Amino acid sequence: MASGDATHALLPRATQQTGSHRDSQGSSLSGLLSTLIPVFIISSVVFILFLVCRKRADRVYQPRSYLPALRNWQRSPKQTTGFLGWRKEYSMLRDDFVLGHASIDNYLWLRFFRMLTIMCLVGCFITWPVLFPVNATGTAPDTTGLDVLTMSHVLPGPKYYGQAIMAWLFLGWVMFLIWRESHYFVRLQQHYFLSPYQKARISTRTVLYINVPEESRNEEVVRRDFAGVRKVWLVTVPEKLAEDVQERDKAATKLETGEMKLLTSHTKRQMKAEKKGTAVLPSNNQDGSRNAVVVHEKDKPSHRLPILKFLPLGKKVNTVDWSRSELHRLVPKIATDQHAARHDRTQPQGALFVEFESVLAAHSALLQNGIKNKHKMTPKEIGMTPDEVLWKNVIKSYATVHLMNILCTAFVWFLCIFWTIPVAVIGAISNINSLTNMVPFLSFINHIPPVILGLVTGLLPVILLIVLMMLVPIIMGVMAKMFEPTMGLVQLKVQGWYFPFQVIQVFLITTFASGAAAVVTQIINDPSGAPALLAKNLPRASNFYISYFIVFGLMTAAMQFLNVAPLLFFLVLGKILDKTPRKQYNRYVNLGGLGWGALYPKFTNLGVIALSYSCIAPLILGFATIGFYLLYLGFKYNMFFTLGTNVSTRGESYARALIQLITGIYLAEFCLIGLFAIGIGQTNQSIGPLVLMLVFLVATIAWHVIMKRSLKKLRADLPGEGAAGLVSQLEHPNGGADIEKNGVNPNGHHNGQAYNQNAYNGRTDGYAHDPQSNMGDSYNGQGYNGHTHGDMPAKEHANIAPAAKPSMMTRIKAFFKPQQAASNVITAISPLLATPSRPYTRQEEEDAYVHPAIISECPIVWIAHDKYGVSGQEVMASRQKIGEGFEMTDDQAWFDDKGKVQWSQEIEKAPIWEDEPAY
Repeated sequence: MASGDATHALLPRATQQTGSHRDSQGSSLSGLLSTLIPVFIISSVVFILFLVCRKRADRVYQPRSYLPALRNWQRSPKQTTGFLGWRKEYSMLRDDFVLGHASIDNYLWLRFFRMLTIMCLVGCFITWPVLFPVNATGTAPDTTGLDVLTMSHVLPGPKYYGQAIMAWLFLGWVMFLIWRESHYFVRLQQHYFLSPYQKARISTRTVLYINVPEESRNEEVVRRDFAGVRKVWLVTVPEKLAEDVQERDKAATKLETGEMKLLTSHTKRQMKAEKKGTAVLPSNNQDGSRNAVVVHEKDKPSHRLPILKFLPLGKKVNTVDWSRSELHRLVPKIATDQHAARHDRTQPQGALFVEFESVLAAHSALLQNGIKNKHKMTPKEIGMTPDEVLWKNVIKSYATVHLMNILCTAFVWFLCIFWTIPVAVIGAISNINSLTNMVPFLSFINHIPPVILGLVTGLLPVILLIVLMMLVPIIMGVMAKMFEPTMGLVQLKVQGWYFPFQVIQVFLITTFASGAAAVVTQIINDPSGAPALLAKNLPRASNFYISYFIVFGLMTAAMQFLNVAPLLFFLVLGKILDKTPRKQYNRYVNLGGLGWGALYPKFTNLGVIALSYSCIAPLILGFATIGFYLLYLGFKYNMFFTLGTNVSTRGESYARALIQLITGIYLAEFCLIGLFAIGIGQTNQSIGPLVLMLVFLVATIAWHVIMKRSLKKLRADLPGEGAAGLVSQLEHPNGGADIEKNGVNPNGHHNGQAYNQNAYNGRTDGYAHDPQSNMGDSYNGQGYNGHTHGDMPAKEHANIAPAAKPSMMTRIKAFFKPQQAASNVITAISPLLATPSRPYTRQEEEDAYVHPAIISECPIVWIAHDKYGVSGQEVMASRQKIGEGFEMTDDQAWFDDKGKVQWSQEIEKAPIWEDEPAY
């Protein structure tokens, strides 16, 4: 998401063009166009680049359509060839396609933008017919251009009732929308995790407990106090073993990198010698065996052993020999320690994982523990996978975690307030010419060559601001990882911290600074008139955000389509950085994902801005509608064709964003209350609107409290695992009578996942899609029949067609029944969620939530094969010197005729491929 950060940094400078056209009477339409036209041209160029590059870089623009690492049912349809061929699949697929093929987090991310678009669009229909005439017919002096459509053009008096009544209507609509989406989310999440695919996963039925007292660190105690317990993992964090495993893995990586440097240097040296005719080939012995290949000393890599970890100074050693000796020392030691750790019966530490027989039993345990916690253990999270656990944090005491949370939160609020200082310094650099006039000792800057000065005042501030804004969520992430027990909770903590930072720094400070800057001279001359002056000029600050929404929407959407970072790695950086088969394999196999904690606050803040200005400058709702819709289109493409999910919050980040959006309602109310209160100083006719807004504020607080209680009750009211029967009903509506004995359904597809197309297409949120042809994962009621990672035939998606649209009345009724709408979505995609993940082996079940250091094996060292025999020689030498428990190979990777590393791109044949269980 570097593109988003870059756009955000560029926006203040771009929108200054609007300000440059602002005279004392306000912004003009020409000033707005002078900003939007160049941004539109740039965005168009970026989008054209996407169209050109798309045909040549499938790995960048449609990896989900063919990537072998995905099972067939997880893939997207192959895009139609042609310059604009991608539009067919893009327009036909519905958003719930993402829910069935990717994850609930990705689906809700799209839904968030769709919800914001609808919120603002309806707001236009509510506010514009009333507030535009009210504002335009105002009689306030010194307002022209776009300012006549804002509240600053209206003098205090009866017309304030227009703003008050529209606030009741529009903000009431937003409150309903947030209530609906919150209830929709709870039911969607519940139904989703009750689907056969999800409830078969261990993580969906597992609860993490922390702060477990010593008397409760016993499996018998847990089974006695909770019903339906299937397995208990008592957490032990072997710190010394974990350090050794980390050192072993580093040594293995060092050996792999060192061997590849050696092989690359030797191969290139030999190829150059062959061109000159001076190459020396190894001779054969009398018994026919080949003598060892002599490697030039300059080709052997070396590194320094640092005296301190952060200081790369120390003794210089041969990288390959050092790595081998380290692995020779660590591999057998770790194997012995792991065996001892598995049979260690000492007192476990203060956390445990409890797997229950069912999802319902797991949630019931959470409720029971919350109501009557017999042993004071804290149920922290449900549904986390083992690789999301931060093991050092799960055993920290309550006092330690609580103290760290307080200190980190205090530091975040410090950032929220004082981050303005470095931003102001960067702003001063961009306007350094003015500083030289105010500060004489900086006059030497005037003698700097114009080209260099232009870079300093133009490019440097933008780069510094990009870096500065990127640092904030990174800092917050580092702090959250110090005490949160899982990566999902880290994302939610960052989201909770980063949102107020966005509201304060990006919105409030900018707004008040913009309003105050326009009247700073008048305030200095007459401080007593400051409130009235600010009240008049704050609505005018909306002109900045009118440009903000369009510029941000256009640039971010275009950059989302272009996918700049993956494209650069594909074209340039990957060839420079990926020097080993492992790096190329990881680059090819792994899909990128989004960081919810850093992303949601940025766009939630945009929603807050739109709400805050909705009634005092209603034009902003129209531009916000366009901006949000453009963002929706850009992210929609990536969710369909390019992105995976790196960290799952199980949709909770969406729920939190909805609650954070309420900040915009409160800010809108406070702004109107403040403006009306200031208006009382001029006329008592402002009292009525003020009373209306105060009543509405009280009603909002009451609604907020009631909604929180209703959501808590709804979360406790799990629909029961019978709700998942919708899947079975759709698969076999006649009790399985439509499935022939030979395993072929009436549509002629093999019985992997039998679609009932009529039921599927008739759903409110359904779409037609039959992935039965050559289905990789098959489940026929008797169990898992294996899976394949083979390529998906094109005919598999040949029958994609828009679903039959329900009547308008049906859609309206569904809109007012969010819980039923959530059930409809799950029903629509139920065939995709009907196949459970493959069964776990007994060992996989036993090791699910065991500390990784106890079960981790030494990584396989994978190098490329060379035609000169050096790779085989190195493999044999490493195996002999390191010994048992270590593996090294040069299979499935080689040097081509140009000395570049290549691999087969057959992932199941890759030495490091593992059919990892879907925990």
